[in-house]
Amino acid sequence: MTTAETATRSVVVERELPFPPEKIWRALTQPHLIAEWLMKNEFKPETGHHFRLEADWGSIDCEVRTVEPNRALSYTWDAYDLRSVVTWTLTPMESGTHLRMEQTGFKPDQPRFYGGAKAGWPQFIDKLEAVLERLD
Repeated sequence: MTTAETATRSVVVERELPFPPEKIWRALTQPHLIAEWLMKNEFKPETGHHFRLEADWGSIDCEVRTVEPNRALSYTWDAYDLRSVVTWTLTPMESGTHLRMEQTGFKPDQPRFYGGAKAGWPQFIDKLEAVLERLD
């Protein structure tokens, strides 16, 4: 195999948010809040926890891989033929938090999944911001 055949692509979305990492962490890890900006779920911020994200079009099987409260969270994102990992990184800033979301693992023969993620994640993060704005 050549490197091109085995190479994968990633989708990265970064935002500077005027909220502390603790507030963003709540929205990334509390199931009722995740349901408001992403999908229905039974998420628990525990390494090894298996959960599903449920949407009208189907579901995504996930497993929590990394939990560093208020700093980093990652989980697998397996749907159809896509085997990927979503990683959230929260970096405190004077004006709030730098939020970085990266989904890795898109194979070259998966342009539909890659395109969907490139279009979908900015919309999900817009909804996340709306949840954060009204959250106490």
